[in-house]
Amino acid sequence: MIKIYSLTKQYDHEPLVKDFHLEVAKGDVVSVIGPSGSGKSTILRCVNGLESFQKGYISVDGHLICGVHEHGYNQEKNNLAIKDIRGKIGMVFQQFNLFPHMNVLHNLMVAPVHVMGIGHYEAESRAISMLRKVRLEKKAMSYPGQLSGGEQQRVAIARALAMKPEAMLFDEPTSSLDPEMIDDVLSVIRELVSEGMTTIIATHEMRFAKNISRQVVFMEKGKIVESGSPEMIFYNPKYSRTKEFLSHFMV
Repeated sequence: MIKIYSLTKQYDHEPLVKDFHLEVAKGDVVSVIGPSGSGKSTILRCVNGLESFQKGYISVDGHLICGVHEHGYNQEKNNLAIKDIRGKIGMVFQQFNLFPHMNVLHNLMVAPVHVMGIGHYEAESRAISMLRKVRLEKKAMSYPGQLSGGEQQRVAIARALAMKPEAMLFDEPTSSLDPEMIDDVLSVIRELVSEGMTTIIATHEMRFAKNISRQVVFMEKGKIVESGSPEMIFYNPKYSRTKEFLSHFMV
């Protein structure tokens, strides 16, 4: 469903991602791990069209984004592809990015109404259903400032799900949370995966990545060091750098 081919992203001539390749089949779960600054978030932002890139290609369900330096690059075509891709992929960020002046229910309704053009009644019904999915239906009338960090992140997940995506991108969704709140968010993601949601997650939660993933990608300095099954990466990595990184975690 998602193909990333030879993606290279630079900023002020500094490479952030270099020659990155990844294929994600429908229903697959891929965890991207690595130290901070390794390029994990950049990859996800490129897939969702939030970052442009210089070289390579990204294809989501047949919709193609090209690097701006690729032969035949066309900005108008890229923009149309990005619009189609955003209709298929939901994204959850490190920061919750909820509208503070809207209650939880309206945070979930605004995009389906104004982007998808669905009616108010249907949007409300869908929002309540998604809140029930993340076990927060009782918080529908609360405002973000009245919620814990874990609750806000679960609302952010529900908001992404309200757009009926075919795949989800999670950009270190627990990095801003207190340890006691992490499990609630991870349990929601685990449930989505069990239902067959195609998922890419950038995470520092190694035990979670080991248990939930079909493929694990270890990155450093914008490059893939190695990738493979959780069993291979966590129990029999090929490279000393992977072993060194994982030695800091209890998995």
